[in-house]
Amino acid sequence: MPANKPLTLEELLSDISAVPSLPLLYSRLDEAINHPRSSIGDIAKVLSEDQGLTARILKLANSPLFGYFSKIDTITQAVTIIGIQQVRDLALAISVMGLFKGIPEDLITMERFWRHSIGSALAARVLATSQRESNLERFFVAGILHDIGRLVLFIRLPELCREMIEISGKEHRCLYEIERERLGFDHADVGGGLLRRWKLPLRVAEPVEFHHRSNRAEQFPRESAVLHCANLLAHALELGGSGDNSVPPLIDGSWEHLAISPFQLSHIVAQIDKQLNEITTALYGAPS
Repeated sequence: MPANKPLTLEELLSDISAVPSLPLLYSRLDEAINHPRSSIGDIAKVLSEDQGLTARILKLANSPLFGYFSKIDTITQAVTIIGIQQVRDLALAISVMGLFKGIPEDLITMERFWRHSIGSALAARVLATSQRESNLERFFVAGILHDIGRLVLFIRLPELCREMIEISGKEHRCLYEIERERLGFDHADVGGGLLRRWKLPLRVAEPVEFHHRSNRAEQFPRESAVLHCANLLAHALELGGSGDNSVPPLIDGSWEHLAISPFQLSHIVAQIDKQLNEITTALYGAPS
């Protein structure tokens, strides 16, 4: 490929050796959930094959994220109480967090990256709660995955990413704007494309793809608006870092669309602050 010809989005994602595949256990879990004769015991058995995943799901089940009064001791209890679809979404988030290895620390430290992602996920879940949305874990998993495309860019185009980060810092502009100028697409497009290649539900893939352009989402505009606002909250509260030191601009009408009062906002921030460290520890490990 000529040096002056940029990669297309399809070319960027087509290198199987460089771009991670969806974990096999998640695929088997999804297959078990969709099988008409599967029981909760069958689903719990698939989950139990990965002890690390099981331990993290149990930590989450007993965390403030769910607020149950009695202790959940087994994965079968977790599936029964939290719900099959919700546990699948949590398993997806946890599985993906272990996929990306070897990214140079001058581009991103993974602890800061996942702290930002978890902060965005908590914000999305709390915002969705204020909207009386059902299945809050779909908002949580979208928050965890919203910047996953940036990790793909760091793996596939590390030198160009260094240049773009430098330009972003010097010009005090959002990194995704520089990505669009240099590549013709941004990390949100990459993330959405990856999730579609993994055949994940559009209710997760589209909000990830449009979290900087939620006004252009077609099938899930409300979810996209929630994720857009959640990402901004995580940036404004300086929860970790995604490689971009600028707070992205708020899309006109997105906050108004959620109809959140100033009183609710202070409550939302308090909820995020209260839960962040414990949820980060459950998902990723103790914060430093």
